[in-house]
Amino acid sequence: MCYAIPGQVVALHGRIATVEYFGERRKAYNEFPSLSVGDFVYAQGGFVIKVVPPEEAQEILAVWRETFFELQEVDLRLARLEVEREGVDRRILRILDKALEERSLSKEELLTLLGLQSPKEQELLYKVANFLRRKYHGNATCVHGVLEISNFCFRNCAYCGLSTHNGSLLRYRMSDEEILEAVREAVEVYGFQALVLQSGEDPGRSVRELAELVREIKRRHAVLIFISFGEIGLEGLEVLYEAGARGILLRFETSNAGLYEQLHPGYKLSHRLAHLERALELGYLVATGGLIGLPGQKLSDILEDILLARALSAEMYSFGPFLPHPATPLAFSPPPSPSLVLNTLAVARLVDPKNAKVLITTAFETLDPQARRMGLLSGASSLMLNVTPLKFRPYYTLYPGRAHEGETIREQVEQTIRLLRSLGRAPMDLGV
Repeated sequence: MCYAIPGQVVALHGRIATVEYFGERRKAYNEFPSLSVGDFVYAQGGFVIKVVPPEEAQEILAVWRETFFELQEVDLRLARLEVEREGVDRRILRILDKALEERSLSKEELLTLLGLQSPKEQELLYKVANFLRRKYHGNATCVHGVLEISNFCFRNCAYCGLSTHNGSLLRYRMSDEEILEAVREAVEVYGFQALVLQSGEDPGRSVRELAELVREIKRRHAVLIFISFGEIGLEGLEVLYEAGARGILLRFETSNAGLYEQLHPGYKLSHRLAHLERALELGYLVATGGLIGLPGQKLSDILEDILLARALSAEMYSFGPFLPHPATPLAFSPPPSPSLVLNTLAVARLVDPKNAKVLITTAFETLDPQARRMGLLSGASSLMLNVTPLKFRPYYTLYPGRAHEGETIREQVEQTIRLLRSLGRAPMDLGV
């Protein structure tokens, strides 16, 4: 239910459309050869995904016009930098003032912010991150749906509940018909404009079969499709892009090559990065990031993870806490504190204030029930709701006790809308 507000095309330069929404102009990549100036469109993730009839567009705009500006006022009030600076270290104040002036922060300065533990200093960091989010992204908060189509996986990652370590897990693989019906419900009933199709690295469904599935979804629905099937091969990336996928969610998990090999025996970080770099070359929107709080991980590793996401031109920064699963080798390793996760989200915003959509992961919501509110007030701007049929969800056990596991899509949507409205956020993506 990342509700796209119809925008009007005011300029076309090659394949780039400039789209206006209530006086705000954004750019989107256009793949519709007949698109003209004056047309109304839906844009999602920087892509024009649908041309909207003028009458339909005007009706929707009339409904949203007043609400849109009311929400902006609430968001503006919450994003003001009215915070008590007394008791905050002067060096911290200088670093944050530098960030507000749009000057690059050194690694040492970013590391200082990442390691903050004083509640007053953390509050100021979060306020600055939220101010920058508001400055560059307005009150748009994109809400994608994630559809977990299979929990089969042949890899042995040391932290993951879907890995081969978990021999007792009941495995499932949704049929094409089940997937298409779940997509129909998400798009037609609940208004999702962007969906992530996710699975383990499942040997039971070939890249060609996945491509046919994506092609059929695109034939039926105007929706932005992200793929999240792990490492499918460089050729596989091309095949799925040609089929209509335009985004990829593939986390590198850690930028520390040695730690990566410990967590993924037999695999190398360079191979994962080659996939991400090729995806970017092909034109995918890249969503990537890492785990926070891994055993053996240093604070400097987390900072390097954030910087790597920026170097990969990530559209979405996906950083979530490590949560131990009892059936894995890391079963007895502790998770990180919620404050370290918030520090990471805030620093990610400071590192890439203009471009990044910073995601609040379900893992963070599992770690702390207030994660959504806290994260959205600390620089984050994206959420994901689970649109997997309820009967399959208990078996997608990346970690135990996943948040929202037993909630219907309707319940998740209603809770999310209430939260976003209370914060002055609009559940939509206004292009890029």
